[in-house]
Amino acid sequence: MRPSGRQPDELRRVTIETGVNRHAEGSAIIRAGDTHVMVTASIDEKAPPFLRNSGLGWVTAEYGMLPRATNSRNRREAKNGQTGRTQEIQRLIGRALRAGTDRVIMGERQIVIDCDVLQADGGTRTAAITGGWVALRMAAEKLVAAGECMENPISQHIAAISCGVHAGQVVLDLDYAEDSEAGTDANFVMTGSGGMVEVQASAEGATFSEQEFHDMLALAKKGVAELVEIQKQAIGG
Repeated sequence: MRPSGRQPDELRRVTIETGVNRHAEGSAIIRAGDTHVMVTASIDEKAPPFLRNSGLGWVTAEYGMLPRATNSRNRREAKNGQTGRTQEIQRLIGRALRAGTDRVIMGERQIVIDCDVLQADGGTRTAAITGGWVALRMAAEKLVAAGECMENPISQHIAAISCGVHAGQVVLDLDYAEDSEAGTDANFVMTGSGGMVEVQASAEGATFSEQEFHDMLALAKKGVAELVEIQKQAIGG
């Protein structure tokens, strides 16, 4: 039995609320159980210097946790500098969301996805990717409405979910109680059509078998398919 009482293939309750920031071109709060992440998408008409005169757009991300997102207060990274973990996560989010973007259609501009963890209970990076896609899509829709893009450059859904081996059982969507004790922890980033974008998997204790990896992949496909349906509901189709 999982600590939460969920079935091995059961997601936490996931909701995505859009339009939570009146200023950003796209915004949402994604709640996956007790993990809550606010995401905003901001359009910058200037592309990064390395893309000038290329005709290509860019999607990048910034990620951070509020001081009391966890059981004990963390010091603000703005005061002490970013940790390696933060840098790794925001690069992952950027890579993931670019995978679902047609950068030619987007044109020579940048969209910045800001991901702020309001409350953490495991799976913050995967929640940020799933919610970040919604904010990104909303911002892209505004580019189309304004005539800046002939069609929406964000047509392919991107979502992410964690899987792992906990107490000898392969499970979907680890919360902190499971993640902190898991023998294996993996994050899967996938497209709505089932394509693989990125996989991060590591043995925290004993090694994991090829069969366990395939079992985690099967659960991830199921979880991502459910998350894509939630994304569709959030953006109205």
